[in-house]
Amino acid sequence: MIRKHTTFLRLGAFALASLASGAQAQPEDCLIQPWQQVEIRSPVAGLVKAINVERGSVVQKGQVLIELDTGVEVATLNGARYRAQMQGEQRSAESRLKFAASKQQRFDELNKQKYLSQQDRDEATAEAQVAEANLLEARDNRELAALEARRLTELVEQRRLRSPLNGIVTDRQQNPGELAQPGEGGKPILKLAQIHPLRVELVLPVGRHGSIKPGATAQVTPEAPFNKGRYAATVKVIDRVVDAASGTFRVMLELPNPEGKITAGVKCQASF
Repeated sequence: MIRKHTTFLRLGAFALASLASGAQAQPEDCLIQPWQQVEIRSPVAGLVKAINVERGSVVQKGQVLIELDTGVEVATLNGARYRAQMQGEQRSAESRLKFAASKQQRFDELNKQKYLSQQDRDEATAEAQVAEANLLEARDNRELAALEARRLTELVEQRRLRSPLNGIVTDRQQNPGELAQPGEGGKPILKLAQIHPLRVELVLPVGRHGSIKPGATAQVTPEAPFNKGRYAATVKVIDRVVDAASGTFRVMLELPNPEGKITAGVKCQASF
């Protein structure tokens, strides 16, 4: 009787373990989403001159997507660059300084020989100092023009909106000839999505908290008609705060999609 009872307990424990293992093996509902989505807005108010992409276009990080009108800014920039290269004022100041320095040297010699008054010598010294200050001013003006040219270059660059990521264009809301408005209140010109890698979101019951670790691998199967295979995804984030109302927590997985074959925005099943 004791042996039968022990055997029965062992079989019962094995059955419970099998059930628990089977429960853990059950696939979980999930959602495949873009890794990130961004809205491209203008940092300044301006007229949209050109939009170089369409909805569905593949874009690369750093690619120029939108060009605003820069006529006034470019004209001002050209003026600043020209002033930065002008040498007439500086050369004139250098000539005056050279002449004033030579004059001061002659007056010093004449003053030593008592052929010239101290006042005349002092006036020559003052002229040399003024000439030297004029030369410094001319050099400063060229440097200021160069700084202004760099500032205007950055201003022009602000009107060439580049892609912050590798991805695709999901929406285009403005066209050339329309006015782009800055800030969150303005209408976005384009919307982009990064689809490599993809983000897989799961909501799991609190009882499974601790059973899944960062770095673990799950097999993700998209729903029909996108279920063309199973894909390996890696656990990246596990929420440390549980939703008390629903008794659940969220898990985020990273799903590689280098060729863009996996469609984002679809439901899926994930098995650990």
